[in-house]
Amino acid sequence: MTRIGIRHMAVHAGALLLVLAGAAGARAQTPEINDLKGQIFDAKMAQQTFGRGLTHCAELNGTNFYFRQRDRILNLEEYHHSLESLAQERTFNPETRRPWNEEDAIARWDMVQKQAADDRRNCSLIARLPELEKKLDDLQKQAAAPGK
Repeated sequence: MTRIGIRHMAVHAGALLLVLAGAAGARAQTPEINDLKGQIFDAKMAQQTFGRGLTHCAELNGTNFYFRQRDRILNLEEYHHSLESLAQERTFNPETRRPWNEEDAIARWDMVQKQAADDRRNCSLIARLPELEKKLDDLQKQAAAPGK
């Protein structure tokens, strides 16, 4: 899921959190606390949607992407060469129901490059989840402390 999609869901969930927070009692909310809550929400959503790809995070460094249909990691450069070959040989493309062409290959290449960046970003965010939760807890304790 893209960061924009996750943020969109975070807006809806954020509204719900505000209602629940108001009902639970007044707690000081700073922009930093709200931002951390958004990041934590994004990380948890990424964790849920990324599924089995989580086991491959060590390899998702921007040069590879997670191919969900086969539960595999594919190298971007090798994939690019494969796309070029498919277009040159005009191999049948079952998704478009016609032979591969250069435009199809370029479109797919753009898509997998974006996916590799998203996979890397999601893995990084998920890895930071414990740190974000601890930081949020510390900030909430400071905000709730009397005299501060």
